[in-house]
Amino acid sequence: MKHSSIARPYLFGMAVLGWFALISQLYLNLSSGISPWPETLVRYFSYFTLDTNLLVALCCTVLLVKPDSKAGRFFSRAGTLTAITLYILVVGLVYNLILRSLWNPKGLQKWVDELLHSVIPLLFLIWWINLVTKGTLTMRTILPWMIYPLGYAVFILIRGSLSGFYPYPFVDVTSLGLQGALINALLLCAMFLLISLLFLGLDRLLSRATGLQKI
Repeated sequence: MKHSSIARPYLFGMAVLGWFALISQLYLNLSSGISPWPETLVRYFSYFTLDTNLLVALCCTVLLVKPDSKAGRFFSRAGTLTAITLYILVVGLVYNLILRSLWNPKGLQKWVDELLHSVIPLLFLIWWINLVTKGTLTMRTILPWMIYPLGYAVFILIRGSLSGFYPYPFVDVTSLGLQGALINALLLCAMFLLISLLFLGLDRLLSRATGLQKI
């Protein structure tokens, strides 16, 4: 990760926004009374959006507070930061292209939605473009990135079959059937792989551009 005078203030801003959005969403969920609080907590962590924003907030916080720790060294790797950028970018794309039109949040929920699905994904992408070291990614680097989305898909399908709760309509076996949900899950995984390849290409392109600037 590159050193910059704006790196720490930028990380601080993302961390504050991230934790505010996550805590606010937890408050909104718990106060809704839709389900008992233990079930509400499980459902909270069943959303890819919230899990990924939690990952972003943890990454920013660790890099701010304990950058030289084992966790800090892990989160400072270009491969780790690119993987997190991939995940949060997909959060933004899926919401804004597919899910945004399905509901119209008001008040605090609207502000939280924009932070989780638009502001934080954009801020982290800008962070990756400008402050993450380029030129170290390979095909071997990006393949393990698929473990998280694949594991998530397996988790929500199994839990949904037991509880009847599916966090997103495109994996709702109740309405789509198992085959339809599996097809959508595989299409999403293919989307992750495609965007990973785009990040690999962009990493090489920006690395060459940086090299030319140094000459």
